[in-house]
Amino acid sequence: MKNYLIILTILLPLSFIFSEDTGSASKGVKMDEFKADKGTINIYFLGHGTLRIDYNKTVIHIDPVKRYMGSEKQPKADIILITHEHSDHLDKEMINSLSTKKTQIVLNQASFDKIKKGKVLSNGQIWENKVIKIEAVPAYNTTEGRDKFHPKGGRDNGYILNIGGKRIYIAGDTEDIPEMANLKNIDIAFLPMNQPYTMTPEQVANAVKIIKPKIVYPYHYSDTKVENLSELMKDNKVTELRIRDLK
Repeated sequence: MKNYLIILTILLPLSFIFSEDTGSASKGVKMDEFKADKGTINIYFLGHGTLRIDYNKTVIHIDPVKRYMGSEKQPKADIILITHEHSDHLDKEMINSLSTKKTQIVLNQASFDKIKKGKVLSNGQIWENKVIKIEAVPAYNTTEGRDKFHPKGGRDNGYILNIGGKRIYIAGDTEDIPEMANLKNIDIAFLPMNQPYTMTPEQVANAVKIIKPKIVYPYHYSDTKVENLSELMKDNKVTELRIRDLK
């Protein structure tokens, strides 16, 4: 057992670190760091579908929900992204807490209808500023009986973040839909794995084959066994699988 633990520690990617208590990061929150154009991208794994991405001084909160963010204080948002209006993705109180007068909120129409503020993006539309370009892409269920959760037709969003020379795909709640074949040059992908609401491990493995990201993180996986995805991807030489605590 001691030898196994030593080997496991060595194999962990060097970019997997714990944030320090610096004021812009929360002590104990796990984070991966990536070299980017003119700086670094730090991805914080808060829980479920709740993420935070920092690029230099720009702070992006994705589906910020209080019950997944822990007790550590989070920095105010420059940008807040909301994929859809379900309560495990849309938390009006948390959005208000993270917002300043300058915060830009980007969301789908159904989420706007609930909080009455922000910039609505429909599938295929783009929002950008000097730091980031955000593309809204489809997210929906395809399996019969699941379409009641996330119907086809453009209600929900996934997002591609073009930032620091990287393309980061935040899939939102979706299955392995045909439109994934249109996603090109994805560096980092977050794919949901939580049946019956999103994908089975087999569907995630198929989505990885379609998208061919350099790195994939399963997220929003609840009690789904992530080790099943490891087995399904064991022969994949294109994409690195990274598993973080994103139940």
